[in-house]
Amino acid sequence: MDHELSRQIVRKAWEGYDASKIIRSIDDISANVSTNLVFRLTFEDDDIVIAKLSSFGKYDYFKEDHRIIHSLSNNLLYPYENFLAKSLLKNNRVYIYRHRGGGMDAWVVFYNPTRIMERLPRRLEDNHIKKFAQQTAKFHKACARASKVIPKSSKTMRTDINNLLDQINEDESRFGTRSQVDQLRYHCDKYLKGRAKYAANTFETIPVFIDWNIGNFSVTHKQELYSRWDYDWFRMTNRIMDFYFFSRVISDVGDRTVFSYYITTLTEKRFIQFLEEYHKHNPLTVNEVYFMKEAYRFFILNYVIKDGKHFFHEQYAVKLQQEAYDIYLPSVERDFDAEVILKALKLK
Repeated sequence: MDHELSRQIVRKAWEGYDASKIIRSIDDISANVSTNLVFRLTFEDDDIVIAKLSSFGKYDYFKEDHRIIHSLSNNLLYPYENFLAKSLLKNNRVYIYRHRGGGMDAWVVFYNPTRIMERLPRRLEDNHIKKFAQQTAKFHKACARASKVIPKSSKTMRTDINNLLDQINEDESRFGTRSQVDQLRYHCDKYLKGRAKYAANTFETIPVFIDWNIGNFSVTHKQELYSRWDYDWFRMTNRIMDFYFFSRVISDVGDRTVFSYYITTLTEKRFIQFLEEYHKHNPLTVNEVYFMKEAYRFFILNYVIKDGKHFFHEQYAVKLQQEAYDIYLPSVERDFDAEVILKALKLK
């Protein structure tokens, strides 16, 4: 997306929100991994607001997600009452500006700047792993409580997989070679069968944020969750969708700038250690453990294959999609062993 045009859209979005407050500068503070752009708006009175410009996905889903997140942020109880970055409201609703023109469809949402305390280290020590497990277990419980009173979502994992299958049927050539297309159909079918086998429709539906890279949240000096500001992959689904990214935070290699999505972090000893602690505070079921494999499969199919070219910058999208065909999808049946986790958690 052209940066000058992006700034113009953000400026216009702000004028639609409050034209009386004059912008002094618009600075690009994007992480440059995704196609989403993030700007810091500084006003003439030195006030600051954060703007996110997105053209990823569908406008209706973006609007729905942000309204659910706003409701969630208001219904999370202590100590999470200020955990989520707050979107700006107009007429009591999350203000979202939509730009359509010149073959472009994009939307802007504004946030209050998030207070950031400490970041977890790039590679966690044992005490960090234990604390992170306790915190995420408690946060999932808080989200489960809040989910009773927040709006429902129209998007499900099943509809996303069916949407991918529809796209494949419409134009196979978009998805590579004949064998790659066959591979995708096979894994979509495996996911849908696995979903039925492990009765995923009986899992509790809660708000999950999926992407727990350590650049997306901050903690207190006691390593308690303090603030969270990245909602790119937010959805209402089962808690197991969060676990693959928990495993990446915990993994032995730690946080990296050049990233890949290997399944093996799910059965690393360090992640087993995390799961043992999580399980003490928010017990997992046998079917949920088995479903970790399917949640990973869904992540690769949906976020890397279906949406990768729209979400990731091209250099990442090409790399990750090639790795999906060559490494990630073939590893699902081969490199995940639920029995290792079930044994550690003493589940039968």
